[in-house]
Amino acid sequence: MRLFWQRGKEEDPVSAGEAAAAAAAEPEPLPEPDPTAAAFFDVDNTMMRGASIYYFARGLASRKLFTMRDLAMFAWGQAAFRLRGTENAEHIGSAKEMALAFVAGQKVDDLVRLSEEIYDEVMADRIWHGTRRLALQHLDSGQQVWLVTATPVEVARTIAHRLGLTGALGTVAETSGGVYTGRLVGNLLHGQAKAEAIRALAQREGLDLARCSAYSDSVNDLPMLTAVGYPHAVNPDPALREHAKQNGWPVHDFRTGRKVTMVALPAAAGMGALAGGVAAGIALRRHYRS
Repeated sequence: MRLFWQRGKEEDPVSAGEAAAAAAAEPEPLPEPDPTAAAFFDVDNTMMRGASIYYFARGLASRKLFTMRDLAMFAWGQAAFRLRGTENAEHIGSAKEMALAFVAGQKVDDLVRLSEEIYDEVMADRIWHGTRRLALQHLDSGQQVWLVTATPVEVARTIAHRLGLTGALGTVAETSGGVYTGRLVGNLLHGQAKAEAIRALAQREGLDLARCSAYSDSVNDLPMLTAVGYPHAVNPDPALREHAKQNGWPVHDFRTGRKVTMVALPAAAGMGALAGGVAAGIALRRHYRS
């Protein structure tokens, strides 16, 4: 039996597609882009569970470019730093000297290719969906969204690209002719350096930092958080949680429990991130020597 619309007389039947289109609500207008505002997101334990450089090293290990013993030693070093909760300037300085010296002579394209492969294989499933939603809300509001991390910029850019974000600020290794020289450009993007990076980006992009937002899990990122008008704590460590509470900052916790133990995937902060760089670099050096 055919059904007809009754409008005083029997007419031609209406298709399902026509009916659906007629019943569709008017689309909401897109917000006007806000060229003066942006959001800055830390990566490790903010956008991603655990340490991005650890996952990179793990991906290298799966390719036999890195031994599981090396990986275990790296994880233990990160865990020890996290438990100690302090940063030793001398240790950071020596780690900085080693962090990229071993990639001297290696091709940038190789690191980029590996980071893309390893993101898809290992990192994609570790993204905090709640944090990504926050980033997408800023994009939907017409704002730029940048990752800001001590992770090598090649890896950081891969993560930003896969998440559909504007771009990434990361630790930069000097290159010449597409090959690493073994030196850093400037310093590691950590602590105060993150604040300096977003200020430089704001000047280049015409951003008003008072209208910008920043998100991090670590008290080490207070320089970046306090440089913007809208700081947020995400999965915060105890010190940052207390600071956020005292200052009325929003706190977003996407972990399944208040106390989360990730022994195999410790946070990459300070020496942890540096150790990760050393670990990944050693793996690459072994690979190219073989």
